[in-house]
Amino acid sequence: MAMSTTVRADMADYFASNPEIKYILFGGKGGLGKTTLSAATAYWLARKGKRVCVFSTDPQASLSDIFERKIFGQGEVELAGNLYAVEIDADRRIAEYQDEIRNKIKDMYKMDTIPEEVEDYINSSAAEPAMAESATFDAMVELMTAGKFDYYVFDMMPHGHAIRFLGMADILDQWVEKIVSVRKKAGEYGDAATVMGSKGGLAQEDLVLKELEFIRGRLNFVSTMVRDREHTAFFYVLIPELMPILDTRKALEMFREFNVTVSGVVLN
Repeated sequence: MAMSTTVRADMADYFASNPEIKYILFGGKGGLGKTTLSAATAYWLARKGKRVCVFSTDPQASLSDIFERKIFGQGEVELAGNLYAVEIDADRRIAEYQDEIRNKIKDMYKMDTIPEEVEDYINSSAAEPAMAESATFDAMVELMTAGKFDYYVFDMMPHGHAIRFLGMADILDQWVEKIVSVRKKAGEYGDAATVMGSKGGLAQEDLVLKELEFIRGRLNFVSTMVRDREHTAFFYVLIPELMPILDTRKALEMFREFNVTVSGVVLN
């Protein structure tokens, strides 16, 4: 794969030429400067009067060190008049998500307590390899859909995890689509049963279907965002050494397979 030979003097040129950009992602291997570039870009945009949030999806992120503030697990931390930062505490997020699942199950099925086998499954889910990414993904969606900022700058996790992260939206969307389809068919049978005099659990089924549709909408939001060339800029960070350059070639090809356009390569 031939790498682009286009060179821009600085990031200011890019943003001046692309005023519609709203989402900015920095990817690359760990330790090459993604967090520093994310923080610097967010700070620069805030100095220009834009309302900016820099968000780290990397569990080893160091925004707290760069800004010399306690950011990890604190939600949206105001660093300056227009600049905010977020570092997700994935473990806390997973625990909150588990509680949310318990409450929804109780509400949907009118239960006072969760059945033991369901509780065991909920507890074991925290150990799943993708749960940390899923928790971060959900927090990322929540931040963007709130729409409080002019720019969202994302310090992505190292590229192997980032590729899995970007692919997660597609995989989960397909999974939810299948479940929604099954539940809609079940609803059709339920409607027929209602006509024949048996109400069953249609109210609960409707709640489940609405929840699945809500999840799918959030997933589609991110899938669209990362592929939106008009509003999203994805920069890949590397250093001038052979192995990072070779790794970058492979990574760019993988991102292309996900239909993710890399806006530029930043040589740090």
